[in-house]
Amino acid sequence: MEILVCVKRVPDTAENEIELNSAGNDIERDDLVYSVNEWDNYAVEEAIQIVDKVGGTVTVVTVGDEDSDEVLRREMAMGAQKGILLNDEAFENSDAKGIATLLAAAVKKGKYDLILTGAQADAGQGAVGGMLAAMLDLPYASLVNMVEVGSGKLTIGREIEGGNQEINEIELPCVLSIQTGINEPRYVGIKGIRQVSGIEIPEYDADALGVDAATVGAAGAKTKRVDYFIPETGEGAEMLTGSTEEIIAKLIDIMKANGGLK
Repeated sequence: MEILVCVKRVPDTAENEIELNSAGNDIERDDLVYSVNEWDNYAVEEAIQIVDKVGGTVTVVTVGDEDSDEVLRREMAMGAQKGILLNDEAFENSDAKGIATLLAAAVKKGKYDLILTGAQADAGQGAVGGMLAAMLDLPYASLVNMVEVGSGKLTIGREIEGGNQEINEIELPCVLSIQTGINEPRYVGIKGIRQVSGIEIPEYDADALGVDAATVGAAGAKTKRVDYFIPETGEGAEMLTGSTEEIIAKLIDIMKANGGLK
């Protein structure tokens, strides 16, 4: 099975103190420590496990600048065989539709049975996977936390409201957005990264992808970020003390006072 996994280089929230920039429309990105998007890491692990069972190749692709090469090599050290970097100044500040447009163009340059994305990336919209599937006219499922390979199709589990699980069959080729917790991503050591350091990673710009630069990047973005802000801190929580019966009585009084009970 030929699998393409879409990955992204994002700020590592565990390693950074996130602050707003002076314009208030983005975070301050100078001197940030970056890593692979957490959801994407689970998607790569799932692809590797599938190929371990049925054979094939895992390719990782990202939209980014030359620094994104490190994310591709990390996932290759994890077990992916190939990497593709989509790099062009025209791609900067692409919205979800622009990213999906670039990824769709990359998919069309290969022949893949399965395309995986993380359920969401750092912007948190969770939109790229669905847009990518629509552009490719392929079946799609989101929040996937189980994959079983069948003949020409997959059996997948999806996380839905209330902690419930939904089971579906989906035909190949298809696009899946992978939820965290589907597996346990394997550890990647320095030795593994060194082993893939010399592997050539092809780069594609707008011309190579056959994409009109005016349809992606800031020029083609239909959604633009206009503001970032830190919510005002509200009043602290009231801690109820006493016996269980006393706490229950106090809670009922508070709920009645605030219109929660009559």
